Amino acid sequence: MAAGAPPTAKHYLDDPTNAVLSGLYGVTLTNPSLLFDKTHKIIYRHPSSIASPENVAVVCGGGSGHEPGFSAFVGQGALTACVAGTIFASPSAQQVRACLSHRLPAETQGIIVVVTNYTGDVLNFGMGIEKARAMGKTVEMVLVADDVGVGRAKGGKVGRRGLSGTALVVKICGALAEAGASVEDCAKVGRLVVDNLVSLGASLNRVHIPGRSLQEAKEEEERLGPGLVEIGMGIHNEPGCEKVKADLPGLVRIMLAQLLDQNDQDRAYVKIERGDDTVLLVNNFGGTSNLELSAVVTEIVNQLGNSYGIKPRRVISGTFFGSLNGPGFIISVLKLTETGLGSSKSMLELLDAPAEATGWSASIKPETWEKDYGEIKAVVEEHEEDRRATSLQVDPDILRSALKSGLDRLIASEAEVTRYDTIVGDGDCGVGLKRGAEGILKMLESSQVKQDPLASLSKIASIVEATMDGTSGALYAIFLNSLAANVRKLDSSDATELTPKMWAQALVDSLKALGKYTPAQPGDRTLMDALVPFVDTLGSTGNTREAAEAAKRGAEATKGMKASLGRSVYVGGEGHTEVPDPGAYGLSQFLSGLAEAL
Repeated sequence: MAAGAPPTAKHYLDDPTNAVLSGLYGVTLTNPSLLFDKTHKIIYRHPSSIASPENVAVVCGGGSGHEPGFSAFVGQGALTACVAGTIFASPSAQQVRACLSHRLPAETQGIIVVVTNYTGDVLNFGMGIEKARAMGKTVEMVLVADDVGVGRAKGGKVGRRGLSGTALVVKICGALAEAGASVEDCAKVGRLVVDNLVSLGASLNRVHIPGRSLQEAKEEEERLGPGLVEIGMGIHNEPGCEKVKADLPGLVRIMLAQLLDQNDQDRAYVKIERGDDTVLLVNNFGGTSNLELSAVVTEIVNQLGNSYGIKPRRVISGTFFGSLNGPGFIISVLKLTETGLGSSKSMLELLDAPAEATGWSASIKPETWEKDYGEIKAVVEEHEEDRRATSLQVDPDILRSALKSGLDRLIASEAEVTRYDTIVGDGDCGVGLKRGAEGILKMLESSQVKQDPLASLSKIASIVEATMDGTSGALYAIFLNSLAANVRKLDSSDATELTPKMWAQALVDSLKALGKYTPAQPGDRTLMDALVPFVDTLGSTGNTREAAEAAKRGAEATKGMKASLGRSVYVGGEGHTEVPDPGAYGLSQFLSGLAEAL
């Protein structure tokens, strides 16, 4: 791995040849029915795994770097073999000839070769196909050209590029071949799929190829510019058709218009109208997180329904035809069209047909898609306001003022807490505390603080449960719910003002309850380093300001303290010597603000 390189230039394997060969061999380790021809870089099915060797053989291929396309599509119900080139480069005609001549069942009635529309692929696969035909084999090429980023005017004689829609073509042709269809029918349906397919990609950056210079990587990082996304970027680092500054809804709006707008004569390749049956494929370039890809899918489906009246029959997402670690995605829309081959051979049924190929990750059964689940009535969880009131009393104005003072101070310290947590943790502590504080402030502003402290405690505990996640959120929620229970224990038949001493007793009991769920103690570098001194001092003095000062000292003492619990345990370096524990510091800020108002 290259040191000091931009993030996209860091690789586990800097030798591209080793990366390709090791990656291809790895495909056979995840599917034992496959074999690897290292000399010709061919992944192919073991003869004993093919139940009907006379069936049509389906072959695809192209440059490496597009995994799982298409080496991981080899398997029952999909490809019979795949020929791989070096990274982003077509395999040679010799490789293709070797595959067609020696790596397919001798009994096969014919061969379908699915090729993406790139010059090198077309030429080299074309030469291999012609050689196979000269040897007496029946071979048909299905050329995939689904990209709308290249319009008619710019595409000229070359035409559209092949993108992730190739995965749909491969799956449908593979399923049809598995069902025993003829070469002619497989080719006809494959071309029909291409004729009804549109795709468009977008990326936040180009990718870096293992083995290339770091200077090139830096230039790639800088080429697009901050805040811009490139629409129409190809899978080999080809520039797109335009650069835009847009949020996700805006980006998807532009992309869907290029895919579906019939008024765009340069790009209206397929007439897809309101109510048409379609399949949506959202393909990951390889570097988009699963979280973001799922959000992208949500935005696309919403806009398809709201703006175009299209509800896809199937929504498929994942990495099918990648571009190394590219931070982008491709939208592919297939208009489902009659194949003319009768029952069980529609486009949708062929997509739904089982496939034993690790690259085809669409795992939802057709009956699951087709079932009418009906609407269910949403259950809204309300705050528990029906708890039995107590006779305990606090001054509502003082309570509101004290809480607001503490919460305001906590929110103001968010940047500092986040900075500390970035050094010794995962950087989310400040945001989580701020989110909880803002939720409680909103409650204080929108509802009346009652004399009964239990009412406020119950609301605060519910807000913390709903707004603060992670370990600290759980700890605070347990502690506050226990505090509410222990305050209730102080109730009597007569109206009683809740004194600092009484608060302290409830806090002590709540600390004991918290101890059932965490072993954290002062000295472990956690929020307990601030909480325990506060509770102990309040119990011994009854003075809130002295207790807050004790919490502050406890938080400061964590600077230089090695963590025994929490995520900081796993973080290397000497950051713990430079900053206090973020959770303890944040709590001390709240308690200091609280004490100042009392």
